[in-house]
Amino acid sequence: MSTCYYIGADVHSNSTDLAIEKRNKIIARYTVPTTIPAISNVLDSLQGKKYLATEEGPMAGWLYRNLNKKVDKFIVSDPRRNKLISSDGDSDDKIDSAKLASLLRSGYLRAVYHSDDDQRAELKHWVSLYHDRIRDAVRNINKIRARCRMHGISIRRIVLRDPSRRSEWLLKIKHPALARQLNMLWIGYDATAKQVKVAKRQLSTLAKKYDIIRFWSRLPGIGLIRATTLFACLDTPWRFKQKNKLWKYCGVGLQRSASGTDKKGRSKPARLKLPWAVNRTLKNVVLGAAISAINHKSNVFKDYYERMLKDGVITSNARHSVARKMLTVMWGMWKTNSRFNENLLSVFPEPNTTTASALSR
Repeated sequence: MSTCYYIGADVHSNSTDLAIEKRNKIIARYTVPTTIPAISNVLDSLQGKKYLATEEGPMAGWLYRNLNKKVDKFIVSDPRRNKLISSDGDSDDKIDSAKLASLLRSGYLRAVYHSDDDQRAELKHWVSLYHDRIRDAVRNINKIRARCRMHGISIRRIVLRDPSRRSEWLLKIKHPALARQLNMLWIGYDATAKQVKVAKRQLSTLAKKYDIIRFWSRLPGIGLIRATTLFACLDTPWRFKQKNKLWKYCGVGLQRSASGTDKKGRSKPARLKLPWAVNRTLKNVVLGAAISAINHKSNVFKDYYERMLKDGVITSNARHSVARKMLTVMWGMWKTNSRFNENLLSVFPEPNTTTASALSR
């Protein structure tokens, strides 16, 4: 019978605490530098089956790609799920790593998906950087607009974005102090806008390697950025066994909640609601794509939306239904690596008004 080791790793930027459990007992503890060679030396010293667990964090993907082949199973766990157990009693790095090893042995850890493909990881990093720079650019624009509103001034969009028009506009407002403040803020905005272009150009180059991104980009409401973001964040269509799990992860699925009985002892009807713990980036992408498709020229998604409205479904629920349809279509295209065939989807099934009504209650 082979020996099984359950290893909990509490990872920090400078050091990593490792707790090794064998037959329900902690047999060894190590504090090593957070480097691949240092952690590998500890793993290589163990003879038998090795199961390693750490919590999701900035370095989790890097550790997974470099250590996954050195152990029989590597779990990057969801820290939200571990919080109540890990916060019970004393807490420090050594204790936390031991608790993680115990949770791993007992099977209580929920794995967070990570890819061991370096090219996919690079694409995901560029997508993340692009969205971060977009948020920063929007933040700078909002600061400029707010500064103008403090003086009762409205600024046109073309002035915000076109440096050649700013000097003339600043002379017209006759506020020297405000002009100096805006010039300083525009330095930050222009730098961020340049970074956005660089990131977009880079992720566009990387996206050309994958046919499915090109197929998705031709869907109503889906462009290059949305298609690349979905591809990078989801990584593989085989990650989800059912479409319901895909919907929930992207923030447009429904989860059921039922509790208690009424005065006659009958179970209360279940309530359907949108989940809270979702991937926010994907939720924004999917709902944004649904809204764009609805506002686009005639297409199957827009027709489905209008049919739901005629059947009495409220606007927000109809939008989420369209988002789920779009996700399902893209999921199927991904599995078969095929183009969108509108003829196959010219007639969607009739909307489930019962489910939509339950959500709105």
